[in-house]
Amino acid sequence: EVQLVESGGGLVQAGKSLRLSCAASGFTFDDYGIGWFRQAPGKEREGVSCISTSDGRTYYGDSVKGRFTISSDNAKNTVYLQMNSLKPEDTAVYYCAASLWGCTYDDLGSIYSGMDYWGKGTLITVSS
Repeated sequence: EVQLVESGGGLVQAGKSLRLSCAASGFTFDDYGIGWFRQAPGKEREGVSCISTSDGRTYYGDSVKGRFTISSDNAKNTVYLQMNSLKPEDTAVYYCAASLWGCTYDDLGSIYSGMDYWGKGTLITVSS
């Protein structure tokens, strides 16, 4: 059974940092791209970041470039999202997702969201 389990969410003040973790199981971790997506109330889902676990190539959405860093620990089948300088507009449910096709940008320059597997999400609330 494929599982993607997010952890590390919570309430944080603007300007502070958080680290999310995504623990994966049930598939060959090294064959997949693992991404983070978020959805704020009333807004469409947005691609935050993605990492190709086979070669470490990383992808970022424009709104988080320079503030967020994605990394993977293939020995632990875990992907991390280090989020620094958090802003109130980062408030959302953050989802971990996996794609056998890896990571890519779509025609609009956003992280492609056609993933194969999704986690249940973790809520991050950034207070001003």
